[in-house]
Amino acid sequence: MKPATAAKKLGVYLPATPTEFQEGVVSRAELNELQANPPEWLRELRRNGPHPRPVVAAKLGVSIAGLARGGVTEALTTEQIDALKQDRPEWLEKERATQAEVRKEAARLKQRDAERAQQGDAGA
Repeated sequence: MKPATAAKKLGVYLPATPTEFQEGVVSRAELNELQANPPEWLRELRRNGPHPRPVVAAKLGVSIAGLARGGVTEALTTEQIDALKQDRPEWLEKERATQAEVRKEAARLKQRDAERAQQGDAGA
């Protein structure tokens, strides 16, 4: 697979990976080995970053779109993410609230669908 795909599956920011990784091709077996026994560079990237936007969004509890609305378009390090969590800028609080509402609505719809499915089973 392409290095970008492998980096995405590993949850790391491709430009921060070693040159050999960026320029090579990663087999499924190599990807499995990296996941099972991560080398030091991979452990370091996962621990300190820079992290790709999906990881940053997850660590901050917001959506990727929420990051963009907050002006975060680049990869961030763990230190930068921790600073944002501590500073709690207004955009972050707003996006976290939005994300909480999205999760709440998803849970409500899941519950509704489960109830409908149960009613459908009872009527059969």
